[in-house]
This record gives sequence, C-alpha cells and structure tokens, in this order.
Amino acid sequence: MELRPSDRLLETPPYPFIALAAKKRELVAKGADLIDFGIGDPDQPTPQHIVEALCRAAHDPATHRYDESGLGIPEFRRAVADRYQKRFGVALDPDREILRLIGSKDGIAHLPWAVINPGDVALIPDPAYPVYLRAVRFAGGEPHIMPLLPQAGYLPDLDAIPKDIASKARLMWLCYPNQPTAAVCDLDFYRRVVQFAQRHNILVALDLAYSEVTFDGYVAPSILQVDGAKEIAIEFHSLSKTYNMTGWRIGFAVGNAAAIKALGDLKSNVDSGVFAAIQQAGVAALTGAQDCVQRMREEYRVRRDILVDGLRALGCPVEKPRGTFYVWAPVPSGADSAAFAETLLAGAGIICTPGSAYGKHGEGFVRFSLTVEGGDQGAEARVREAVSRIKDRVKASWQ
Repeated sequence: MELRPSDRLLETPPYPFIALAAKKRELVAKGADLIDFGIGDPDQPTPQHIVEALCRAAHDPATHRYDESGLGIPEFRRAVADRYQKRFGVALDPDREILRLIGSKDGIAHLPWAVINPGDVALIPDPAYPVYLRAVRFAGGEPHIMPLLPQAGYLPDLDAIPKDIASKARLMWLCYPNQPTAAVCDLDFYRRVVQFAQRHNILVALDLAYSEVTFDGYVAPSILQVDGAKEIAIEFHSLSKTYNMTGWRIGFAVGNAAAIKALGDLKSNVDSGVFAAIQQAGVAALTGAQDCVQRMREEYRVRRDILVDGLRALGCPVEKPRGTFYVWAPVPSGADSAAFAETLLAGAGIICTPGSAYGKHGEGFVRFSLTVEGGDQGAEARVREAVSRIKDRVKASWQ
C-alpha cells in the first residue's frame, strides 16, 4: 500500500523547530561548534525537590493506574487553585474551572477542535506561536490575522477587526508575555479585550506560559483578574518554563467552565491523561518554595543583558525585553530574516529562529532564545562568545 498523507497535513509546512533540531544534529555530527539560541528549551535542570516528589510518587502503586477523573488528580487541581489565588487573586473552582494538560501545547492544539465548527472564524495574532494557526486550520476554522506591529507595542488593534469578521469570530488567541516578540501588556489591555469579546460573543484563549519569566519589576497579569473575564476567557499554563520541566509534559487550563468542560470532553476521546506521579511533582512545584523561580529569572536577566547590550554595541536597535526568555532582534538593513539566520549559522555557528517562521509580520526579525547551553564554559560565556562571533565573523550593518 502506498500511503498518502491527508490534504490538511500536506498543506501544513514542517514544524519549524523540528527542522531546526534536525539541522543542528547534522552540523554537530560534522564537528561544528554551535551556539544554539533556537528552540526555547530551558537548559537548567528541574529543581531537586520536584524530582524527589516524582520519585516518591512513582513508588506508590496508586499512581500507576489511570486518572479516571479526566480533569487531573484532586491534589493537582487544588494546588493550581491555591497558586492562582496567591499569584493573581483569582478564585477558581477545582472541579469546574481547572483541567490538567499534557503540557500547554496539548490544550492549545486541541481547543479549536472543541469549540469551533468548520467555517467559524478564529482571530490569530501574527507573529505568533505556530500552533494557534495550525490547530484552527486542522479543525476547519477560518483564520483572520491580527497583525502585531512594533509601533503598537505588538498588541492587536481590536478596532481594526472588520465588524463582519468580529460577528463571525468564535475564538481569539493571545499570548503575553509574548512569544516570539517578548512584548508585555497590562490589565487595561485585557479590559478592552474582555469588552470586545463580550460584545461579539468570542472565547478568548490566553497563552500564559511565560507569566513567571519577567524582569525589571514587571509582573504579568492574568486576564481572569478582569471583572467578567470568566464569561469569555480560558488561560493555558505550563510548568515547563517556570520550573524547567519541558520534558515532563505537565500543564493546565483554567477559566470559563463551559470551555474547560468542552476541552476536557474532547481530550477524554484522544488521550488518557498524565501519569499521576508527574502530577504529584507538579503539586510540589506549585506549592513548594519559589526561590528556584527567582533564580531562574536572574539567570535569564543576566544572559538577556549580555546579548542585548552586545547587539546594541554592534548597532542593532533591539529592545530589552521585560518578559519571556526571548530577544526579538531586527535584522540588518536589506536582509530578510531567513537569510540572516542562515548567515549567522554558516558564518558564526549561531542558531536562531527567523521571524518569518512565526508569520509574515515576523519578517525583518530573528528570535534568540536565552536558553543557550553553556557546556564547560557556562551559559554567560557562550552568550558573550556569540556576540563576539557576530562582530568578528558576520559583517552585519544595522545602519
């Protein structure tokens, strides 16, 4: 039999980070010394108290069976509710407004299947995490692009959305602190979003994976802090970025009870949940001492300052981000993002992601992830070396 993939799959470009990883493996096999600012995968180990909680739970036979609740073990959902109350001042019902996920990407990818029908409009930011757009298309939805422009602080212009589009829209994606631009927002922006969504009966899906990766006194808000937001909003969180747990695949969704139920019902048909021992480790992460989170922030702040100050010294007009572990840097005059990323790779052994991988409005930028592995030198030294390589090996001009 000759298998032909489905049309929806053939029409979908390769996932950009899979291609990056393959290119990295190929070059490393040839002996290249690469400095990898590509995939946003934290390079530090998971805090020890979380690992120990997993080990203890894994020895308990009760964790070896299905989690039949479909929502997540009660201890995990209570830990999420307690964390939300302490962090955001938002009260959540653990039985109706919280759903554990196999990492936030799991929920993000499945939500459109649960809440939109073929032909329904979804409002998608651009540039953005590619899964928002691809998941909507897989579900048969019609995407309407909301440009995120530097002159607007990378916030969508809600007034620019045509009325006929707004009236058909059923879902809006947002992400702040923003991936990939590192932009941030305040509660006033969320208030405008809530009013817009209430007026047009739109479910707002906020990707809040980077809520704890913030700097310079900025504290990321939750849209659920806005009065009435639970009527129209669902939020996605991951323990990956906050606690260096990308490989563990544990996250959660919170908010509108009907959306949580719809997503949970969908997922009950496609997966069997998260290993209960990993959920117990999640409890330890959420309820334990948070000094590890502050150390994480400080580590990224130092790397951010080295990279941004170094690029500015070379003439690059890059902003210093207050959120995420990404640096969104303009490419030199006359270059396009893919070509400049290739120049950095070929000329300096530096991996970064072209902005065009996140949509057409990402053109003209590249994204550096601060999750660079340091090896024997240490991460800070590798970031400094990257700046030196750009200066010495890549004759780039930002004038």
